[in-house]
Amino acid sequence: MNRMKNLIIAFISLLWLMTCACTENVPDRGSQEPPLQEEPLAEINLTRAIELADNAINAHFTGSGMAMARYYNPYTGTRSDEKGSVWMYTSAIEAVNAILHGLQTEKEKGDASLYNKHYTRFVEVLGNLYDNADYYLGTFSLTSYTQTKEWTVYGVNRGSSKGGAKVEGIENVYDDQMWLVRELLESYKLTGNAAYLEKAEYLTEYVLDGWDCTIDANGNESGGITWGPGYVTKHACSNGPMVSPLVWLHELYKGKNDEVTYRYIDAGDKKTRKTTSLKKSDYYLTFAKKIYEWQKEALLRGDGVYDDMMGGCTPGTPEWETIDGVVYRKGITCRDKVGPAISYNSGTMLSGAADLYRATTDGKYLSDGKKLSDASFAFFAKKGTNLPDHYTYNISGFNNWFNGVLMRGYVDLFPVNDKVSTYIATFQQNLDYGYDHFLYKGFLPTNLLVGWSQNNSNNRTEGMFSFAFAAEYAVLSRYEMTK
Repeated sequence: MNRMKNLIIAFISLLWLMTCACTENVPDRGSQEPPLQEEPLAEINLTRAIELADNAINAHFTGSGMAMARYYNPYTGTRSDEKGSVWMYTSAIEAVNAILHGLQTEKEKGDASLYNKHYTRFVEVLGNLYDNADYYLGTFSLTSYTQTKEWTVYGVNRGSSKGGAKVEGIENVYDDQMWLVRELLESYKLTGNAAYLEKAEYLTEYVLDGWDCTIDANGNESGGITWGPGYVTKHACSNGPMVSPLVWLHELYKGKNDEVTYRYIDAGDKKTRKTTSLKKSDYYLTFAKKIYEWQKEALLRGDGVYDDMMGGCTPGTPEWETIDGVVYRKGITCRDKVGPAISYNSGTMLSGAADLYRATTDGKYLSDGKKLSDASFAFFAKKGTNLPDHYTYNISGFNNWFNGVLMRGYVDLFPVNDKVSTYIATFQQNLDYGYDHFLYKGFLPTNLLVGWSQNNSNNRTEGMFSFAFAAEYAVLSRYEMTK
């Protein structure tokens, strides 16, 4: 009995000691330290964008002329002798613009720390990139549907001197100019440098000179822009990318009296070339609508995404005709939609629909954007192919860069269609997986979900892919700050 009593007393004493131990050092609730705050995702994204871009710039560009090596292998530290095309070169400008946009947005939201540290130097990098893009410039005379004129434009390949690149015929393509127009306008809005706007409008004039304005049997323009002046096929990539920049130009000149003079063909006799003027704001918006409608009518597939081009064109090579003693390019008849569907061709039309809806409030563009966002995600994103609960996008060829254009389309549409947040999240998830598992010396592998090759010699990366990943992180940063 005494033994049982002693056990009970001991048990009560133990409980009392435990209670004291648990409570004697607990401060009042009001004096508790706040829990540690995680770094905001927007800041993580922007910091990673800066890291990736800095490493890619250091690895791929050499000399005062900033010659771009197409490939770099972080495992061997070697860069290729092959130079990047002007399209690849522009991907670096795209990444820098996206970072500058992210820095400005973060500053506007009340945190200027990254802006103060990086903004000025990236503006300088941007200027150097544009200055040395002149190695891709060349001058030639072009006979188009309405005139013969000398142009200075960007060739596909880098020349040996500034202004000395080959640009005649198939040596230049319209989509390369379009990607530059887009970035030049972004740069103008970010820096206020009027030279960027002037160059963007000059290249826009050149691109629109490639619009097939010949009149068909029904009295309508044939429409569409060929891949380049030396081609007859009319591509999604040489039409869709121009829609958004044209809307931006419309917005820049809205409410102003600036005019543009342009050439066209009289719809009455279908041959007389005429000159007229129009307010820039109206001219640019009219062309944005025309190009958008041409691509939608010509290349939209039954499954809701866009084919690559109109083929089966007659004639098969550029031809010319003489009217009243003057030579012009003949119009082109294309009969066949040709695939495959590529992600960026839907991405540019997503951005175009979002921008046209913002500028016009016409509900058809919002409806188009919603349908295309759902159709493109269903077509291009495949769940569980590489990892459970991750969506895989085709990365063959140049698709890593193409997919970034699709992501940007979703981000552009988000303000009027928040359903796309689910689609945007898959890009964040894939980038983070690649960064957390495979980042090597500041570079990400081509395949974010699989990683690097065991054979180090196979681990060279496309420069434009590294810049695409940086741009995506920067766009996602801005998206997180503004959503």
